[in-house]
Amino acid sequence: MSSRPRVPGALVALVALFTAGYLAPYLLPTVVGRLSAGLGLTPSQAGLVGSVLLLGSSCAGFTLAARGERIGPRRAARAGLVAMAVGYGSAAATDLVPLVVAGAVLGGLGSGTATAVAAAGIAGQRDPHRASTLGLLSVSATAGALYLTLPHLAGGHAPPLLAIACAAALVWPLTGRLPSATRGNREAAPAGPLPHRRAGAVLAGGILCWSLAQNALWGVSGRIGLTQAGLSEVTVGAVFAVALGAGLVGVTAAGALGSRLGRAVPIGGGTVLIAGCVLLSSSAGDLASFATGEILWNALYPVVLSYLLGLAASLDPRGRWAVLVGAASSLGVACGPVTGSLLSEGAGYPGMGTTLCALLLLVAVPMTAVARHVSGRPLVPGSVRRRGGAAGAVLAGTAAATPPTVPQMGATEQEVTPIPVPVGRRRLAKSAFRLARPSDRG
Repeated sequence: MSSRPRVPGALVALVALFTAGYLAPYLLPTVVGRLSAGLGLTPSQAGLVGSVLLLGSSCAGFTLAARGERIGPRRAARAGLVAMAVGYGSAAATDLVPLVVAGAVLGGLGSGTATAVAAAGIAGQRDPHRASTLGLLSVSATAGALYLTLPHLAGGHAPPLLAIACAAALVWPLTGRLPSATRGNREAAPAGPLPHRRAGAVLAGGILCWSLAQNALWGVSGRIGLTQAGLSEVTVGAVFAVALGAGLVGVTAAGALGSRLGRAVPIGGGTVLIAGCVLLSSSAGDLASFATGEILWNALYPVVLSYLLGLAASLDPRGRWAVLVGAASSLGVACGPVTGSLLSEGAGYPGMGTTLCALLLLVAVPMTAVARHVSGRPLVPGSVRRRGGAAGAVLAGTAAATPPTVPQMGATEQEVTPIPVPVGRRRLAKSAFRLARPSDRG
């Protein structure tokens, strides 16, 4: 009875930590735009500052993938939140570009630390997809509220950075619900080398390119609305808020859908639809096309991301692949703003959109293949007959009142371990073999 209330409390802390860590990437368009307007930076320079910020986040994730268990979730989370508050707060308090960059890097390290702790904790939950869905719901709602609020505050680069710093300060009290060490998790989770290395490496490389394409457009979306579509900052902020609200609806639908469609269809099909939205948004010339592209895109993006995070969490119960894939995503996010700025300056916004669309279509193939491979082969009647005879096929095809020891239709096919049988001069008699019973030991 005493251990039950800890699970919801820890989940709330993980969701809050996830929200704080992901808030900087979600607010990237307004951060880059405010840096350009408030500090007199060119679009490329402002995008580079945003990339440096997110690069610090990625570095923290890769570092904690190997050392997170030694530090402990509570200590690492608190260190990350302190770095966020100090880094973003100091960057907001000065107009000197070197100090702003230094504060952004420190804040990015804190964001990456918070995200890594949250990702590892979510991977250890009983339903990682549901937990990551809750985190995306929380960060989408928070970012949407800020997009409605920030345009009405003072100009300059300080308001969005202060908002992220305040979010870190608000999450700090919840870190007391996190475990101080991972000793119990180590005992529960299987130890050993990193499992599914090939699938995990392909997924990490794919999500790096996937996130780069997403954030290349996201980093310049504000400028597309202001310059190409001719909208005001208030209108662009309202569009972003509605788009993030659509993201809430999409994530809610993904949480309700769960694993009914598996992971391959949402990841592959969703990425193809996102590629079309990127084309529409990058070529927008008025409010209707800009709003349609941004809203549809933001409705699909967190849905696919939730399945990608759930897929990474399923590769390793200790959360190592979840942290590594999250860090690879942060690396792609970090390269996004400068990539979008360079592509838009060299080929224009429509040319940038075409390039990113092609990249998304290419990367959808390996990520879908990983989702199909990790999910396992579906159990079909033929395989049941080969393994369990005709009676097994009948039982597997009956959904009602099927005991849990009998595999059902659509379940992942179980591996069969071969048992060596001695042959040659010493042949075992048939009486040496008998059925295993629950009472048998050893």
